[in-house]
Amino acid sequence: MARTRGKDSVTRPQPKRGKRRRVVHVFTEGEVTEPTYIEILKQHGTLIDPDVTVEVHIANAGAPGSQRKPIKLVEAAIPQMREAEREAKRYKLRKEHWPQVWCLFDRDDHEQIETAVSQAKKANVGVAFSHPCFEVWRLAHEKSVTGTFDGVCGLAADRLSFARTDPHPKTVRWGQLQGLYEKAKANAEAMNAQHPEHRNVLKRDPYTDVWKFVEDGMGIAGY
Repeated sequence: MARTRGKDSVTRPQPKRGKRRRVVHVFTEGEVTEPTYIEILKQHGTLIDPDVTVEVHIANAGAPGSQRKPIKLVEAAIPQMREAEREAKRYKLRKEHWPQVWCLFDRDDHEQIETAVSQAKKANVGVAFSHPCFEVWRLAHEKSVTGTFDGVCGLAADRLSFARTDPHPKTVRWGQLQGLYEKAKANAEAMNAQHPEHRNVLKRDPYTDVWKFVEDGMGIAGY
């Protein structure tokens, strides 16, 4: 899964004959954790369809913290999605080859979460949401997650096996993921099942649906 360079465009040359190409633009709340996770998946992930080349671009790389609030991510992602859709229609791409735009963000103590989720849905922007934070998804790779974190990310992060030994715990490493995708997804689904589907997203603690981004966004079946 080759890394994109420069401006992504659905009009760039397609891969060799027999291959199809899809571009994914991702806006991440975190400056380190989510981008390093995505890079590992690009290197080690097993594609759902080997005939589809998925090019993943971190759309807000280098953005300051003030622009990484969930509502800010969605506000930046919507025009990106509109432009991508215009290009796809202009060049008459089949729907399954259309570019995608995703936002990865957490509950933490952010405001306007419900508004961000609602606006993203209306604009066809994908959202991978974690409560209280992305570390819940990382923790699911190690063990089942029960109880509540009361919205405190540190409580989830402290339960990671490497929390006190890794000098850079925000950096995701291949050894923390290798061969554990199915376990993580199963743990996450069991954890999420504690909350009724109609329950307010702000009250789903703990919760994560990052696996939807892995499969639907990045086109990865496992790692």
